Amino acid sequence: GQIAYNLIPQIDRFLDSGYTLEEQKMRQETQKIMNAPGIQVSATCVRVPVYISHCAAVHLEFERPMDTSQARELLVAMPGVTVVDDPVSGLYPMPWSVAGQDDVFVGRIRQDMSHPNGLALWVVSDNLRKGAALNSIQIAEELVSRNRLKPRPTAG
Repeated sequence: GQIAYNLIPQIDRFLDSGYTLEEQKMRQETQKIMNAPGIQVSATCVRVPVYISHCAAVHLEFERPMDTSQARELLVAMPGVTVVDDPVSGLYPMPWSVAGQDDVFVGRIRQDMSHPNGLALWVVSDNLRKGAALNSIQIAEELVSRNRLKPRPTAG
């Protein structure tokens, strides 16, 4: 299929579950990195024709509510994270704006309308400079150190 000017909602092959191998790897790597086999992860990986970057729409659920100002404070204090979050002025991370930089850029920080203890974020990094695994480790370590992250119990 055409790649230029198109989005392809498939990276790697499809599994019987309907997820792709890449999406399954995201789930397994997140659980492994965070040493939390019970943490729930659901991803849709999309091939986007940009030269540089990985982008993620991230939705987090916490045990208790966290307001956006508290989330910003935590993110600003994290080494290797830069907050660019003024959507009204058109300021949020984009692939071209982060190219060549080591930090992970976070913006569009807002309450998740689908969950009372949830936040939604837009995260962008230069994938040639900052690997997804290293970023996940740094974020997980910070959240765990602040007792903000615990696995959600699984149904059973």
